Amino acid sequence: MKEIPLRVRSGWLVLPVWLALLPIGFGMIISSGVSDHPSVGRIVLGVCFLLLFLIMPWGFFVVGPNESKAILFFGNYRGTVKLNGFHYVNPFSQKKRVSLRLRTFETGSSQGVDIRDPTTGRVIQRGQPTRGVSIKVNDLDGNPVEIAAVVAWRVIDTAQALFGVDDYEQFVGIQSESALRNLASQYHYDGSDDPSVVSLRGNTDVIGEKLKDELHKRLEAAGVEVLEARISSLAYAPEIAAAMLRRQQAGAVIAARTRIVEGAVGMVEMALALLEKKQIVKMDEEKRATIVGNLLVVLCSDHDAQPVINTSAK
Repeated sequence: MKEIPLRVRSGWLVLPVWLALLPIGFGMIISSGVSDHPSVGRIVLGVCFLLLFLIMPWGFFVVGPNESKAILFFGNYRGTVKLNGFHYVNPFSQKKRVSLRLRTFETGSSQGVDIRDPTTGRVIQRGQPTRGVSIKVNDLDGNPVEIAAVVAWRVIDTAQALFGVDDYEQFVGIQSESALRNLASQYHYDGSDDPSVVSLRGNTDVIGEKLKDELHKRLEAAGVEVLEARISSLAYAPEIAAAMLRRQQAGAVIAARTRIVEGAVGMVEMALALLEKKQIVKMDEEKRATIVGNLLVVLCSDHDAQPVINTSAK
Protein backbone atom coordinates (compact mmCIF):
# COMPACT_ATOMS: atom_id res chain seq x y z
CA MET A 1 0.00 0.00 0.00
CA LYS A 2 1.37 3.36 -1.06
CA GLU A 3 0.60 6.78 0.32
CA ILE A 4 -2.22 8.72 -1.38
CA PRO A 5 -2.33 12.52 -1.02
CA LEU A 6 -5.80 13.59 0.15
CA ARG A 7 -7.36 16.96 -0.43
CA VAL A 8 -9.78 18.00 2.31
CA ARG A 9 -11.99 20.98 3.06
CA SER A 10 -10.68 23.90 5.03
CA GLY A 11 -11.95 23.86 8.58
CA TRP A 12 -12.38 27.64 8.54
CA LEU A 13 -15.00 27.34 5.77
CA VAL A 14 -16.96 24.61 7.57
CA LEU A 15 -16.78 26.28 10.99
CA PRO A 16 -19.42 29.02 10.26
CA VAL A 17 -21.79 26.37 8.89
CA TRP A 18 -21.38 24.30 12.04
CA LEU A 19 -21.93 27.30 14.31
CA ALA A 20 -25.09 28.24 12.38
CA LEU A 21 -26.67 24.82 12.92
CA LEU A 22 -27.37 25.46 16.60
CA PRO A 23 -29.51 28.63 16.28
CA ILE A 24 -31.19 27.31 13.13
CA GLY A 25 -32.16 24.04 14.82
CA PHE A 26 -33.46 25.71 17.97
CA GLY A 27 -35.19 28.38 15.91
CA MET A 28 -37.10 25.83 13.82
CA ILE A 29 -38.19 23.88 16.91
CA ILE A 30 -39.25 27.00 18.85
CA SER A 31 -41.01 28.61 15.90
CA SER A 32 -42.95 25.42 15.25
CA GLY A 33 -43.86 25.11 18.93
CA VAL A 34 -45.29 28.62 19.27
CA SER A 35 -47.14 28.46 15.97
CA ASP A 36 -50.87 27.89 15.88
CA HIS A 37 -50.31 25.00 13.50
CA PRO A 38 -47.19 23.09 14.67
CA SER A 39 -45.28 21.40 11.87
CA VAL A 40 -43.88 18.00 12.69
CA GLY A 41 -41.61 18.24 9.70
CA ARG A 42 -40.01 21.44 10.97
CA ILE A 43 -39.49 19.92 14.40
CA VAL A 44 -37.84 16.82 12.91
CA LEU A 45 -35.67 18.99 10.69
CA GLY A 46 -34.67 21.13 13.66
CA VAL A 47 -33.72 18.03 15.64
CA CYS A 48 -31.64 16.84 12.69
CA PHE A 49 -29.81 20.17 12.64
CA LEU A 50 -29.08 19.81 16.35
CA LEU A 51 -27.78 16.26 15.82
CA LEU A 52 -25.51 17.53 13.04
CA PHE A 53 -24.27 20.20 15.43
CA LEU A 54 -23.25 17.46 17.87
CA ILE A 55 -21.68 15.16 15.24
CA MET A 56 -19.82 17.61 13.01
CA PRO A 57 -17.07 18.62 15.52
CA TRP A 58 -15.54 15.14 15.16
CA GLY A 59 -14.54 16.06 11.63
CA PHE A 60 -12.30 18.99 12.56
CA PHE A 61 -8.57 18.35 12.93
CA VAL A 62 -5.29 20.23 12.83
CA VAL A 63 -2.05 19.26 11.04
CA GLY A 64 1.09 20.82 12.48
CA PRO A 65 4.56 21.29 10.98
CA ASN A 66 6.31 18.03 10.02
CA GLU A 67 3.14 16.13 10.84
CA SER A 68 0.55 14.17 8.86
CA LYS A 69 -2.84 12.58 9.40
CA ALA A 70 -3.86 9.34 7.68
CA ILE A 71 -7.63 9.25 7.07
CA LEU A 72 -9.56 5.97 7.32
CA PHE A 73 -13.28 5.65 6.60
CA PHE A 74 -14.83 2.51 8.06
CA GLY A 75 -11.54 0.63 7.70
CA ASN A 76 -10.71 1.90 4.20
CA TYR A 77 -7.64 4.05 3.70
CA ARG A 78 -8.70 7.26 1.96
CA GLY A 79 -5.41 9.17 1.93
CA THR A 80 -2.96 11.25 3.95
CA VAL A 81 -3.15 14.97 4.73
CA LYS A 82 0.26 16.68 5.02
CA LEU A 83 -0.84 20.29 4.44
CA ASN A 84 -0.45 22.31 7.64
CA GLY A 85 -3.53 24.00 8.97
CA PHE A 86 -7.13 23.55 10.15
CA HIS A 87 -9.07 20.97 8.10
CA TYR A 88 -12.35 19.10 8.00
CA VAL A 89 -13.29 15.59 6.86
CA ASN A 90 -16.23 13.27 7.31
CA PRO A 91 -16.86 13.14 11.10
CA PHE A 92 -17.08 9.34 10.97
CA SER A 93 -13.52 9.11 9.62
CA GLN A 94 -10.64 7.91 11.75
CA LYS A 95 -7.54 10.12 11.82
CA LYS A 96 -4.16 8.56 12.63
CA ARG A 97 -1.26 10.89 13.38
CA VAL A 98 2.17 10.12 11.90
CA SER A 99 5.17 12.32 12.71
CA LEU A 100 7.42 13.25 9.79
CA ARG A 101 10.15 14.69 12.00
CA LEU A 102 13.73 13.47 11.88
CA ARG A 103 14.36 10.96 14.67
CA THR A 104 17.42 9.18 16.01
CA PHE A 105 17.74 5.71 17.43
CA GLU A 106 20.71 4.16 19.22
CA THR A 107 20.99 0.39 19.16
CA GLY A 108 20.53 -1.23 22.54
CA SER A 109 18.28 1.55 23.87
CA SER A 110 14.76 0.99 25.17
CA GLN A 111 11.71 3.09 25.94
CA GLY A 112 10.82 3.64 29.57
CA VAL A 113 7.42 2.77 31.02
CA ASP A 114 4.69 5.42 30.77
CA ILE A 115 3.17 6.70 34.01
CA ARG A 116 -0.64 6.56 33.84
CA ASP A 117 -3.43 7.90 36.01
CA PRO A 118 -4.83 4.92 37.97
CA THR A 119 -8.41 6.19 37.70
CA THR A 120 -8.64 7.43 34.10
CA GLY A 121 -5.79 5.49 32.53
CA ARG A 122 -4.47 8.59 30.76
CA VAL A 123 -0.73 9.00 30.29
CA ILE A 124 0.63 11.50 32.82
CA GLN A 125 4.31 11.26 31.89
CA ARG A 126 5.95 9.56 28.94
CA GLY A 127 8.69 7.08 29.66
CA GLN A 128 12.17 8.39 28.96
CA PRO A 129 14.37 6.42 26.53
CA THR A 130 17.34 4.72 28.14
CA ARG A 131 20.94 5.02 26.99
CA GLY A 132 21.94 2.53 24.32
CA VAL A 133 23.88 -0.54 25.42
CA SER A 134 26.53 -2.00 23.13
CA ILE A 135 25.59 -5.36 21.67
CA LYS A 136 28.08 -8.23 21.60
CA VAL A 137 28.91 -9.80 18.24
CA ASN A 138 31.81 -11.75 16.71
CA ASP A 139 33.84 -10.07 13.99
CA LEU A 140 35.21 -11.81 10.90
CA ASP A 141 38.08 -13.31 12.93
CA GLY A 142 35.66 -14.67 15.54
CA ASN A 143 36.73 -12.17 18.22
CA PRO A 144 33.86 -10.96 20.44
CA VAL A 145 33.42 -7.21 20.16
CA GLU A 146 30.93 -4.76 21.64
CA ILE A 147 29.44 -2.37 19.11
CA ALA A 148 26.66 0.23 18.95
CA ALA A 149 25.36 2.55 16.24
CA VAL A 150 23.21 5.67 15.94
CA VAL A 151 20.63 5.78 13.14
CA ALA A 152 18.88 8.95 11.92
CA TRP A 153 15.58 8.21 10.19
CA ARG A 154 12.17 9.62 9.28
CA VAL A 155 8.89 8.45 7.79
CA ILE A 156 8.39 9.25 4.11
CA ASP A 157 5.37 7.01 3.34
CA THR A 158 2.66 7.10 6.01
CA ALA A 159 0.60 4.31 4.46
CA GLN A 160 3.49 1.85 4.52
CA ALA A 161 4.46 2.93 8.05
CA LEU A 162 0.94 2.36 9.41
CA PHE A 163 -0.22 -0.64 7.40
CA GLY A 164 3.00 -2.26 6.12
CA VAL A 165 4.30 -3.27 9.57
CA ASP A 166 2.75 -3.72 13.00
CA ASP A 167 4.79 -1.02 14.83
CA TYR A 168 7.16 0.94 12.62
CA GLU A 169 9.18 2.40 15.52
CA GLN A 170 9.81 -1.03 16.98
CA PHE A 171 10.53 -2.33 13.47
CA VAL A 172 13.25 0.32 13.03
CA GLY A 173 14.88 -0.69 16.33
CA ILE A 174 14.89 -4.43 15.63
CA GLN A 175 16.11 -4.10 12.05
CA SER A 176 18.86 -1.66 13.08
CA GLU A 177 20.30 -4.12 15.60
CA SER A 178 19.97 -7.01 13.16
CA ALA A 179 21.74 -5.10 10.38
CA LEU A 180 24.51 -4.02 12.76
CA ARG A 181 25.12 -7.61 13.89
CA ASN A 182 25.21 -8.84 10.31
CA LEU A 183 27.57 -6.07 9.18
CA ALA A 184 29.99 -6.42 12.11
CA SER A 185 30.41 -10.14 11.44
CA GLN A 186 31.63 -9.43 7.89
CA TYR A 187 34.69 -7.31 8.78
CA HIS A 188 37.81 -7.49 10.90
CA TYR A 189 38.01 -5.38 14.04
CA ASP A 190 41.53 -4.19 13.15
CA GLY A 191 42.85 -3.57 9.68
CA SER A 192 45.99 -5.15 8.26
CA ASP A 193 48.91 -3.55 6.44
CA ASP A 194 46.87 -3.73 3.24
CA PRO A 195 45.01 -0.39 2.94
CA SER A 196 42.35 -2.00 0.73
CA VAL A 197 41.12 -4.17 3.63
CA VAL A 198 38.13 -2.54 5.36
CA SER A 199 37.99 -2.85 9.16
CA LEU A 200 35.50 -1.78 11.81
CA ARG A 201 37.99 0.42 13.68
CA GLY A 202 39.94 1.84 10.79
CA ASN A 203 37.15 2.60 8.30
CA THR A 204 34.23 3.94 10.33
CA ASP A 205 32.97 6.12 7.46
CA VAL A 206 32.84 3.19 5.05
CA ILE A 207 31.16 0.98 7.64
CA GLY A 208 28.60 3.71 8.32
CA GLU A 209 27.72 4.02 4.63
CA LYS A 210 27.35 0.24 4.28
CA LEU A 211 25.14 0.15 7.37
CA LYS A 212 23.01 2.95 5.94
CA ASP A 213 22.57 1.10 2.62
CA GLU A 214 21.60 -2.14 4.32
CA LEU A 215 19.13 -0.38 6.62
CA HIS A 216 17.57 1.43 3.66
CA LYS A 217 16.80 -1.93 2.03
CA ARG A 218 15.40 -3.40 5.23
CA LEU A 219 13.24 -0.38 6.19
CA GLU A 220 11.91 0.44 2.74
CA ALA A 221 8.89 -1.81 3.36
CA ALA A 222 7.98 0.33 6.37
CA GLY A 223 8.09 3.63 4.46
CA VAL A 224 11.14 4.78 6.42
CA GLU A 225 14.13 6.66 4.99
CA VAL A 226 17.53 6.32 6.66
CA LEU A 227 19.47 9.59 6.47
CA GLU A 228 22.59 8.59 8.42
CA ALA A 229 24.05 5.63 10.29
CA ARG A 230 27.24 5.88 12.36
CA ILE A 231 29.18 3.64 14.73
CA SER A 232 28.85 5.24 18.19
CA SER A 233 30.76 2.68 20.28
CA LEU A 234 33.28 -0.03 19.41
CA ALA A 235 35.52 -2.08 21.70
CA TYR A 236 36.71 -5.60 22.36
CA ALA A 237 34.61 -7.63 24.78
CA PRO A 238 35.94 -7.54 28.38
CA GLU A 239 36.97 -11.21 28.34
CA ILE A 240 39.53 -10.65 25.57
CA ALA A 241 40.28 -6.94 25.98
CA ALA A 242 43.45 -7.51 28.04
CA ALA A 243 44.82 -10.09 25.59
CA MET A 244 44.06 -7.86 22.60
CA LEU A 245 45.73 -4.92 24.33
CA ARG A 246 48.91 -6.95 24.78
CA ARG A 247 48.73 -7.96 21.13
CA GLN A 248 48.40 -4.33 20.06
CA GLN A 249 51.30 -3.36 22.31
CA ALA A 250 53.43 -6.15 20.85
CA GLY A 251 52.59 -4.98 17.35
CA ALA A 252 53.54 -1.43 18.24
CA VAL A 253 56.85 -2.58 19.76
CA ILE A 254 57.66 -4.65 16.67
CA ALA A 255 56.86 -1.74 14.37
CA ALA A 256 59.02 0.60 16.46
CA ARG A 257 61.91 -1.88 16.52
CA THR A 258 61.69 -2.29 12.78
CA ARG A 259 62.01 1.44 12.26
CA ILE A 260 64.93 1.62 14.72
CA VAL A 261 66.81 -1.19 12.99
CA GLU A 262 66.25 0.34 9.55
CA GLY A 263 67.60 3.67 10.78
CA ALA A 264 70.54 2.04 12.57
CA VAL A 265 71.61 0.10 9.47
CA GLY A 266 71.55 3.31 7.44
CA MET A 267 73.66 5.14 10.02
CA VAL A 268 76.20 2.27 10.11
CA GLU A 269 76.52 2.35 6.33
CA MET A 270 77.06 6.09 6.43
CA ALA A 271 79.69 5.80 9.21
CA LEU A 272 81.67 3.10 7.37
CA ALA A 273 81.53 5.08 4.15
CA LEU A 274 82.89 8.21 5.87
CA LEU A 275 85.67 6.27 7.63
CA GLU A 276 86.85 4.73 4.38
CA LYS A 277 86.50 7.98 2.45
CA LYS A 278 88.59 10.00 4.90
CA GLN A 279 90.97 7.08 5.45
CA ILE A 280 90.88 7.53 9.23
CA VAL A 281 91.54 3.85 9.86
CA LYS A 282 92.39 0.90 7.72
CA MET A 283 89.82 -1.83 8.21
CA ASP A 284 89.84 -5.45 7.28
CA GLU A 285 86.75 -7.63 7.39
CA GLU A 286 87.20 -8.45 11.07
CA LYS A 287 87.41 -4.79 12.09
CA ARG A 288 84.42 -3.89 9.91
CA ALA A 289 82.39 -6.61 11.61
CA THR A 290 83.46 -5.36 15.04
CA ILE A 291 82.56 -1.75 14.24
CA VAL A 292 79.21 -2.78 12.73
CA GLY A 293 78.36 -4.86 15.80
CA ASN A 294 79.32 -2.11 18.24
CA LEU A 295 77.39 0.56 16.33
CA LEU A 296 74.27 -1.59 16.10
CA VAL A 297 74.39 -2.32 19.82
CA VAL A 298 74.70 1.39 20.60
CA LEU A 299 71.99 2.50 18.17
CA CYS A 300 69.44 -0.26 18.87
CA SER A 301 69.84 -0.53 22.64
CA ASP A 302 67.08 0.62 24.98
CA HIS A 303 69.65 1.99 27.43
CA ASP A 304 72.49 4.44 27.11
CA ALA A 305 75.74 2.84 25.95
CA GLN A 306 78.56 2.50 28.51
CA PRO A 307 81.83 3.46 26.76
CA VAL A 308 84.82 1.15 27.25
CA ILE A 309 88.29 2.54 26.53
CA ASN A 310 90.96 0.04 25.53
CA THR A 311 94.22 1.17 27.24
CA SER A 312 96.31 -1.88 26.45
CA ALA A 313 99.54 -1.22 24.54
CA LYS A 314 101.68 -3.58 22.49
